[in-house]
Amino acid sequence: MTITPANYQSPLGMLELVAQEDALLMCRFVTQDAPIVAATTPFLTECIAQLDAYFRGKLQQFSIPLRPAGSQFMQQVWQQLEQIPYGKTTSYSAIATLLGNPKAARAIGQANRCNPIAILIPCHRVIAKQGNLSGYAYGVWRKSWLLAHEAGTLTVRKKTVI
Repeated sequence: MTITPANYQSPLGMLELVAQEDALLMCRFVTQDAPIVAATTPFLTECIAQLDAYFRGKLQQFSIPLRPAGSQFMQQVWQQLEQIPYGKTTSYSAIATLLGNPKAARAIGQANRCNPIAILIPCHRVIAKQGNLSGYAYGVWRKSWLLAHEAGTLTVRKKTVI
């Protein structure tokens, strides 16, 4: 099976995409100086089109097949993350309860941190029970931006030219 990479320049920085045939294996933020790698397959072209539509506020539900690598527990957590509606949040403890282990909130956090498919598996929609944003593998500022984007409350500052 062929593994194919591509990059997408999002408003939050460069995203590296890795696909295998007809499933996305990885979507992660990389350093800004990463070289542009163009999509070379129709599948990756569609991934980029959907990400672009998401960032333009035109897409709320991705239809890209995903194949993240992780333990059985991680897979269960990530499946729960995919059920969180666009523009909504839940807590680590709520997911732990849904999985039948109310004391597993920290393990849920670790599974989130290991999520190999950012944005499409929306770990950014998981917050602390008290309502604060807590951690995000790619920076709390990105988590805050993504949540504001989905809530429709994102404000973009324009530069003033004097």
